[in-house]
Amino acid sequence: MNVSFSILDLSPICEGGDAAHALRNTIDLARHAEQWGYRRYWLAEHHNMPGIASAATAVVIGAVGAATSTIRVGSGGIMLPNHAPLVVAEQFGTLESLFPGRVDLGIGRAPGTDPTTAAALRRHADVDADEFPRELTELMTYFRPPQPGQRIEAVPGAGLGVPIYILGSSLFGAQVAATFGLPYAFASHFAPADMMPALALYRSQFRPSDQLPRPYVMLGVNVFAADTVEQARRTFTSVQQAFVRLRRGQPSRLPPPVDDVEKLLTPAEQAMLSKALSVSFIGTPDTVRRGLEQFVAKTSADELIVVSQIYDHQARLRSYELTAKVRDELERTAPIICGGGSG
Repeated sequence: MNVSFSILDLSPICEGGDAAHALRNTIDLARHAEQWGYRRYWLAEHHNMPGIASAATAVVIGAVGAATSTIRVGSGGIMLPNHAPLVVAEQFGTLESLFPGRVDLGIGRAPGTDPTTAAALRRHADVDADEFPRELTELMTYFRPPQPGQRIEAVPGAGLGVPIYILGSSLFGAQVAATFGLPYAFASHFAPADMMPALALYRSQFRPSDQLPRPYVMLGVNVFAADTVEQARRTFTSVQQAFVRLRRGQPSRLPPPVDDVEKLLTPAEQAMLSKALSVSFIGTPDTVRRGLEQFVAKTSADELIVVSQIYDHQARLRSYELTAKVRDELERTAPIICGGGSG
């Protein structure tokens, strides 16, 4: 199975901790991820979230880039409607100048927060569906070499060709990625309902571009790997609790795991979690390997971006370490295919 593995980090702020501790853990995890051979390390933009420390996403990416030397670093993603395209181009042009050949720019359309906070970010309440493609076009222009008569340039940024990825959880993002000929990252780790229709639309309508000759799909997966099934299932209860609190309108820091999470949930909440977090692989390495193998066979994903929201930092490191070993095992057992493939 020739599939790349990457990491999506939300810099979780755990109960009993703070943002400084969360960011130190992010740096530590990134260093380990590089050693374990993960392809890229992405951070996500969220605002007014007590359990997420990566609001100033470009700043945190810079810290991760400085602490590592080979792993790609980037955003999963920057919420473009929250920012002027020129500002994003300057920020990621700066990152590319500091860490040449290592920077990715994942772009999303959602605000990454609640409506009140979105307004504080100077985001309009009524979002024009056509505005996102226009802003994306403007952003991409800033990364190209300046043209004669061009009055505004991103400095740094112009001519650097920072690779752009489209993030989404619906058919809209798939359509945008296909139209612009860009890689598509689907948020199957928390919104899997439209995954298969979105992938079908993206692949069928994809138009080759200078950046990408053929469709490229990255899928978010929750992985909670441990040395025993019981340990893995227990670590999963932290994200279950946090997800339910968010749906209740009570976002919190990442809570510690519990032995019997079902006692804390209503039947409706249990059903909601079963659907929203269905792309989750929990257990020992053998169990996780079988699950991921089946998932890739179903989706034909080119890359998996792994999310492991685990309360204890050492348990989180262990989960990612075991997942890297799962990746290596999948590579060793993959059949050898003669001839060319789709990439």
